[in-house]
Amino acid sequence: QVCRENGLTRIGCWDHARRKFVDASRAAPAKGKKGQPSKADVALSHIRKLYAVEKAANELSDAERYRVRQEKSLPLLNAFKAWLDKNTSKVLKGSLTRKAMDYTLNQWDTLVGYCERGDLKISNAGAENAIRPFALGRKAWLFADTSQGAKASATCYSLIETAKANGLEPSAYIHHVLTHIADAVTLEQLETLLPWNAELPALKNVAQYG
Repeated sequence: QVCRENGLTRIGCWDHARRKFVDASRAAPAKGKKGQPSKADVALSHIRKLYAVEKAANELSDAERYRVRQEKSLPLLNAFKAWLDKNTSKVLKGSLTRKAMDYTLNQWDTLVGYCERGDLKISNAGAENAIRPFALGRKAWLFADTSQGAKASATCYSLIETAKANGLEPSAYIHHVLTHIADAVTLEQLETLLPWNAELPALKNVAQYG
């Protein structure tokens, strides 16, 4: 609904698809040294190749990454899709492997979407890390007492996480905003306080805030 109402393109997450195959692989019976790999293991080998391309292209520009994806990732995706189409019906319905295969096929159009541009991600791990504080907070205090409180909380989270996303140290950014916002009387002056416009110390240790 969010994508539809705002003209956004929904992109799937390969981490989610991979996790389902990992669970299926772990649940499969142990096999001997000469045993054939399970279908979950075969699927994981396909997915590992996709991540290998991303790792190799990590330092490239968006334009170069797009070219690499068109050249290398799309053929890998096509091969994986062909394998899924051929083998899904051979797996028992209701099994973890079948659920993983069905999920991947049902989400296929969004899972391949990251190849449409060079700046898109193969997984949404970054977004999930950004909203993890919300989930931890929700477990800690369960709910906001009023709708106004929920909106205020959302505003604070948005400011802090956007500052981190733009490489700023959060407490320094909030201090900067509180120090200068009273003097910002025009839209242009307010825009100078936005995280992508503020010139402040960089966030040195993302892990401690993640």
